[in-house]
Amino acid sequence: MAKFYVQSGTLRAIVDSADAERAALWAVHSAMEQVIPLDSVDEVVLRDSGPANMIALAETIELSEVGFDRDDCLQIDTFEAFQHWSELVRAMEKLQRIFPD
Repeated sequence: MAKFYVQSGTLRAIVDSADAERAALWAVHSAMEQVIPLDSVDEVVLRDSGPANMIALAETIELSEVGFDRDDCLQIDTFEAFQHWSELVRAMEKLQRIFPD
């Protein structure tokens, strides 16, 4: 696995991932977990986190294997990454219905 420096909005993290696209999905997942607890996909509850702890993503997610604030980073559109993340969540919901605990 490669190490990716991921940054977008208030998010700055180092993520081990197979590729940049999966690291971008992790960024979206981290932001969305604040409002949709994915431990139980069927249950939607707003989590109580203060604004200081909130992850707010920018229009793009910047990824680099070298470091933060790089001009040569890969930029992935946040909305596009969110769409892919949403498709994965829907697929997981379907699997959960087919194969309940």
